[in-house]
Amino acid sequence: MGKHQKRISVPRSWQISKKSNKWITATRPGPHNKDQSVPLAVLLRDMLGIVNNRAEAKRVLSEGKVLVDGIVRKDLRFPIGLMDIITIPENNVSYRVLFDNKGRLILKQLDGIENTKLCRINNKTYVKGGKIQLNLNDGSNILGSNDYKTKDSIVLSLPDREVVKHIEYKEGSLAMIVGGGHTGELGTISAINPVRSSRSNKVSISGDSDFDTIEDYVFVVGETEPEINLGGDVV
Repeated sequence: MGKHQKRISVPRSWQISKKSNKWITATRPGPHNKDQSVPLAVLLRDMLGIVNNRAEAKRVLSEGKVLVDGIVRKDLRFPIGLMDIITIPENNVSYRVLFDNKGRLILKQLDGIENTKLCRINNKTYVKGGKIQLNLNDGSNILGSNDYKTKDSIVLSLPDREVVKHIEYKEGSLAMIVGGGHTGELGTISAINPVRSSRSNKVSISGDSDFDTIEDYVFVVGETEPEINLGGDVV
């Protein structure tokens, strides 16, 4: 993958101007899928507007002024995706990365420095010593147990990534939709309907409107209320 790509062909999740310049920084392979992540440099310049160009972004990052999930990141091309926490300690502010209803990545401003992150368990694997490893939606892995199931969510402390809350994927749980025509909506899981094929299970969601979606698009965020601060104004 090259360091740059044409603005006109960026993933639909990038909320940027496509005709102001020909080229733009590309994401580096990392924790998030290319189509659902944005480079850190683009986030700082085009989404937050705290730098004017790539050179300024490079200087800010090299000085360690930007944290991603509580860790200093200095790579301009580091991919930023769903539920990541962007913190700028100098300004005493954090942002949570979410989707809008068009499937574009947006930043929701939080109050002060945020020290928790919500992750979904996408898979479980056995590692050396018979231990169970939880494979999370942000590309990271932590050790867990059989108490955790695929599609459950966990709240992690930052930056040490210790589990502080376990939220089950079950009927009655509050979920955010992260794909399809209802992306960005919140609703309660009213039914989980197994499909006897290789296709994803169907999930019925109730809220402002009732609809069905596939299991892969359901991200549990709480039992009856969100376990995390979903943020205020969109930046």
